[in-house]
Amino acid sequence: MTSPKYVGDRPYSDPEKAARRLMEHARAFEPIQDGRIYIEKINYPMIYQDKATPAEYWAGLQYAKDQGWLEYHESGTFVRMLQPGKDLFA
Repeated sequence: MTSPKYVGDRPYSDPEKAARRLMEHARAFEPIQDGRIYIEKINYPMIYQDKATPAEYWAGLQYAKDQGWLEYHESGTFVRMLQPGKDLFA
């Protein structure tokens, strides 16, 4: 019998770590008009490749917004990387 996994064992249970990973995905995508990054370009790899839960993804997105790294459009269809977010990779 395997031991149960606890929330602390998840790599993206820390919102800051999740936010930093989201920023890596955002940086990997070439923005379209007005610096837009389609939301699926960051949520798909985060949830399906990195195996983050939707709650971890959302907490990371909220953290990135709160830090001024990303601007989340009210439509929910795209984000924009703001200067503080770009500075993470400088």
